[in-house]
Amino acid sequence: MRVRVLAAGALAGSLLAGCGLTSGSPMVDDVKPGSIGQGLPLKGAQLTVTSKEFTEQLILGAVMGIAWEAAGAEVLDRTGIQGSIGAREAVKSGTADGMYEYTGTAWITYQGNSKPITDPQKQWEAVRDADLANGITWLPPAALNNTYALAMNRANAEKYGTKTLSDVAALSVSDPNAVTLCVESEFASRDDGLIGMQKAYGMKIPNSHITKMDTGIIYTQAAKGTCTYGEVFTTDGRIKAMDLTVMEDDKHFFPNYNVAPEINTKALENHPAIREVLDPITRKLDNTVAQTLNAKVDVEGQDAHEVALDWLVQEGFIKKG
Repeated sequence: MRVRVLAAGALAGSLLAGCGLTSGSPMVDDVKPGSIGQGLPLKGAQLTVTSKEFTEQLILGAVMGIAWEAAGAEVLDRTGIQGSIGAREAVKSGTADGMYEYTGTAWITYQGNSKPITDPQKQWEAVRDADLANGITWLPPAALNNTYALAMNRANAEKYGTKTLSDVAALSVSDPNAVTLCVESEFASRDDGLIGMQKAYGMKIPNSHITKMDTGIIYTQAAKGTCTYGEVFTTDGRIKAMDLTVMEDDKHFFPNYNVAPEINTKALENHPAIREVLDPITRKLDNTVAQTLNAKVDVEGQDAHEVALDWLVQEGFIKKG
């Protein structure tokens, strides 16, 4: 992890040049204030929003950009940057003005810490304080926490009755044949993944009961019951779509990946209304909202930007013009 982070930092300049950060397209949504943006506090501002390339990030990037539009700003869309480093460096350098980022990613990947902070608020505070020196200001976080978890189908949840990872650990001792896992190769080898989870919870799962596979297949196999438990991400839309039950991380082993607006400090100083526009939206974001919105894209095939727009209108944050 540390070597990868250092290498990524060295490549940041080339990534910025190669990820489309010198281009972008204007957002042209016909929107106006609802409960946010009253009085057009960002009128005259020219802001650039960015994001990573996966579904949740595309939705959150659109949410931020459309909210700025409704508050009067002209917004350039540079969402969909491949990998974490490119989007992060854009905000840091001022090539972009803001994005929704994850506290765990910042703490571990960008700031080089190896041990996560179990309390989500303290995790955010530590990230916020450390990033001030980098010219980045973190606004208050959401409840949305896109971290690792184990999940099972409804039939197995009813059969075995496990609700927490401690329950899974107990089952692995009392009925070893009942616990089979489907996991990604990376998760299987990470100290903050399978290795650490088994140690933290005292699980006893033989290698013969652990199958490594691609992420998308894990959800399908867990839904079928081919494996009792599948490794999932807690905000993935397939959890809800496939009626999977997520095990509570009752010992808070997995890092917190709460999402929060990461804003270029100079941009925030020039346009302090960015905070008042985004705060109410961020407070509304939780895992249920994320699962629902992600499913609209990944399961139903809808466009991420349109999903973000419809949600903002549905919640009354903005109105269509």
